Amino acid sequence: MRQYFAKGTDLSVHTAEHLDIVAATLDRPRNRLDFAKPIEKIGLLLLR
Repeated sequence: MRQYFAKGTDLSVHTAEHLDIVAATLDRPRNRLDFAKPIEKIGLLLLR
């Protein structure tokens, strides 16, 4: 979330809905996950 909010930002001034929207945008493919999305990798772990 640091790319959207500067370090030290008081997140309590933002609504939960706004923070959820920002968190949803962070779900993008990652190089360290072999270009899979984090939600895809966690899904595999939860199905076990």
